[in-house]
Amino acid sequence: MKLYQYPTASQLAEIIKRPTKDSADLTATVRAILDDVRERGNQAVIEYEQRFDKAALSSLAVTEQEFAEAELLVSDELKAALQQAHDNIARFHAAQRYAGIEVETVAGVRCWQRSVAIERVGLYVPGGTAPLFSTVLMLATPARIAGCADIVLCTPPRSDGSVHPAILVAARIAGVTKVMKTGGVQAIAAMAYGTESVPKVSKIFGPGNQYVQCAKQLVSLGDVAIDMPAGPSEVAVVADSTASASFIAADLLSQAEHGVDSQVLLVTTSESVYTTIGDELDRQLSALPRCGIATQALDNSRIVLVSDLDAALDIVNRYAPEHLILEIADPHAFAGRVVNSGSIFLGHLTPESAGDYASGTNHTLPTNGYATAYSGVNLDSFCRKITYQELTAEGIRSIGRTVELMAEAEALYAHKNAMTLRINSTQP
Repeated sequence: MKLYQYPTASQLAEIIKRPTKDSADLTATVRAILDDVRERGNQAVIEYEQRFDKAALSSLAVTEQEFAEAELLVSDELKAALQQAHDNIARFHAAQRYAGIEVETVAGVRCWQRSVAIERVGLYVPGGTAPLFSTVLMLATPARIAGCADIVLCTPPRSDGSVHPAILVAARIAGVTKVMKTGGVQAIAAMAYGTESVPKVSKIFGPGNQYVQCAKQLVSLGDVAIDMPAGPSEVAVVADSTASASFIAADLLSQAEHGVDSQVLLVTTSESVYTTIGDELDRQLSALPRCGIATQALDNSRIVLVSDLDAALDIVNRYAPEHLILEIADPHAFAGRVVNSGSIFLGHLTPESAGDYASGTNHTLPTNGYATAYSGVNLDSFCRKITYQELTAEGIRSIGRTVELMAEAEALYAHKNAMTLRINSTQP
């Protein structure tokens, strides 16, 4: 990790910079796969599964027999953990239900909103280097609570053509409608355009590698909505002299092990933490099964020593981290001043992994600085708001002339006439 002591203003841009990639070749590769799946449907998806996941598939849909077999392969202990995580996620997201309020904006004019679920949503759950069955719960649970009628989940199969059993058990717990054996760009294409087996969805959710994220952004240009633009996973930790070096290192490594392009950032006011954290990272890193991945991620990462928490706050708000862990004496005071972050973890006993799995908040969050403008996935992500208005004769008298004047000033005379006719019809 690169070290900075009391950085100058000119160094801040370097500190908050994410790993960059040349996207030209990536976009061309992704677009070619998208076009192929749109043209050839299932056959193209099956061919890409053989090519990328080494899985020889005759069909894409997971069968009832496969669901039943998965139940036998997952331990009762893990099933109970999945159920508890689901229940906490459900409790938190159910509390987000929208209660519309009717407003009389002026005499005789009533306006209100109604929340309506998106009818069919697509969930992408990576398999890759780790089967993210937790993501199934994070996406499907609020989709079901919102009332989405059709919840389609795509996930890459293993080389023998099966889906990781914990993903299937989580899908059943959370209320997924269909599970399809496809990953990568071809999965995004299948959900965006529809194939003989994969229904076209209205909105796609979920994390993925750079190819998946590029695919999501390309299909969002005209074919389907997406949850948010995203990049590699990341965490920022703010620590003072009350922080535990072992906790800090564990939190940094828990994010670094996601992928080689992940990034972690430690901002500390403690010279002791600054000088000792490297040794603690090395000690814990050597014991990790994903040591190689985490080591490469640390190459993209920084440790910053600052004079006070105000300086730390400035860096955090500029960086806009996906996850922010506050290992400081008074985390609530600091958190109240943070304006750019996907999710905040307060205090020494709140690791980011709690939110990843079971606290109840959603772990699908904006990365790559998008926390300046995007929220993480929540119940509203699966809904639309339809607005309503109703005018009475009194309402026509209240705003009729205003509408006429504004429409005429914009030279939209049909607009004016639509109101004029109603004004005349309500004259005594």
